[in-house]
Amino acid sequence: MNLSDLRKQIDELDTELVKLMAKRLEVSDQIGKVKEETNSPVQDLSRESEVLNRVQSLAQSLGLDPQDIESLYQEILFISKKQQRFTVAFQGAAGAYSEETALKIFGPNTLTLPYEQLDATFEAVEKGMARFAVVPVENSLEGSISRTYDLLLDSNLMVAAEHELRVSHCLIANPETTLEGVKTIYSHPQALGQCQSFLKHLRAELIPAYDTAGSVKMIKEKHLLNGAAIASERAAVIYNMKVLEREIEDNINNYTRFFVLAKQDSAPSGNDKTSVVFAVKHEAGALYDFIKELASRKINMTKLESRPTRLKPWEYNFYLDIEGHRQDENIKQALAKAEDHVIFMKVLGSYPKMKKHI
Repeated sequence: MNLSDLRKQIDELDTELVKLMAKRLEVSDQIGKVKEETNSPVQDLSRESEVLNRVQSLAQSLGLDPQDIESLYQEILFISKKQQRFTVAFQGAAGAYSEETALKIFGPNTLTLPYEQLDATFEAVEKGMARFAVVPVENSLEGSISRTYDLLLDSNLMVAAEHELRVSHCLIANPETTLEGVKTIYSHPQALGQCQSFLKHLRAELIPAYDTAGSVKMIKEKHLLNGAAIASERAAVIYNMKVLEREIEDNINNYTRFFVLAKQDSAPSGNDKTSVVFAVKHEAGALYDFIKELASRKINMTKLESRPTRLKPWEYNFYLDIEGHRQDENIKQALAKAEDHVIFMKVLGSYPKMKKHI
């Protein structure tokens, strides 16, 4: 048998493998529907362990490397879970506010993918590892999350939805820890900033971390008995930790606005917003002329914020939210005319307006 014949066998086997994979995904889709009807989670770690143990045992009996087969099936299981439900990337650990937001938007059976760095959530969607990413953009008390806006400027992803989450912080520790014994507190800088009044009375050392829930996970894994973390009550439940104090934020009107990112933004709903970033020409009245194009068409501006370009000192980009969809005729006309006054302009996306909290 020559090389050509052997390659033909490989091609035939590959065809059968792909057909079998298609059948497996059909069954996975049916499983997803059953899970939705019974309100069961997409991710079942005990079932995944059972599958991996079984295929490793089968591989060994056939003279194959069990670790190679396990690696292959890890990918197959990931693809199967994607077939069952939306996959949503978020920055942080399980229990993070971004994950809570994803579950509120897409439902409790959503498959959430945690990433330590914010830019990795963008990359997950760009590379097809996740269908959506949920990212924080601003807090009602602490202001905008600058890193998110920097990434939006450079990314091809678009804003497809927005959501506001009421943020209620808890002080969380190991079960043996008392409030009096807390000497060090870990959390995301935004969370630390939102709890200043409570924290100043503790006189504990404050250590910024990349994530709220990740801080809870860390003090559990390191068994820090004199440490605590600021995070959601849900994080305490997930990691089986103790809540020392609840609602420690300075202001009960503590909301974080999140964007849902995807490869496409949303179709017109009749009640939309559009987010835009632009930089005006270095001419007197250029910003006024830009805004005048909106005002003359009675387009309501809900946000305007300047941020340094990071290219030259004292040069700024402007981030703008307006009511309406980029496909609306008056929006199209306004943005087209506004181009006369800008160095550059990028539409970040159009999406349905979220109902405001009362």
